[in-house]
Amino acid sequence: MAERERSHTRPRGAVFVPRVQVMSSADVHRAITRMAHEVAERNRGLQHVVLIGLQTGGVAIAQRLAETLAEVEGAAIPVGTLDVAFYRDDIGLRPVLPEAATDISFDLTGTTVVLVDDVLFTGRTVRAALNALGEYGRAQAIELAVMVDRGHRELPIRPDYVGKNLPTRRDEMVDVSDDGVSLGDLVNR
Repeated sequence: MAERERSHTRPRGAVFVPRVQVMSSADVHRAITRMAHEVAERNRGLQHVVLIGLQTGGVAIAQRLAETLAEVEGAAIPVGTLDVAFYRDDIGLRPVLPEAATDISFDLTGTTVVLVDDVLFTGRTVRAALNALGEYGRAQAIELAVMVDRGHRELPIRPDYVGKNLPTRRDEMVDVSDDGVSLGDLVNR
């Protein structure tokens, strides 16, 4: 969960306290490299592939994935960002973060969209993203890439590309950053 989201979610101002690091920075880099190869292989190149990072945690991963794909395939790939706050089915229960912006400056019609997020949990964010993407064209296909799949799905959603499957308790938190992936708890200040 991104720092900005932690500061706005209940309990307000709670601090993430890591218990254990489950992936180092090098592990995350290797996972992104592996996922880039999988994206290129599954799509037989990158001709019609675009990446959309979900605000806020998926944006940095989408950018790193695009950089790696450019190195691996020798071609730049369009990257956009998507804020799904107003498409969620729990709007009003979670804070709407005005700093998170959608920036999709290209038509999605006929493309293969790879949605990118940091952590897949219940699947509700991905469902909201699928609803939101319709406003930007009719994609040929939509795939899902996540750094961590922690389980506890409430909807029938499954990622196509996974950095790490990490079984968790529902009350645990997963934090993905440039330093790696940590498992811990939110503690009131």
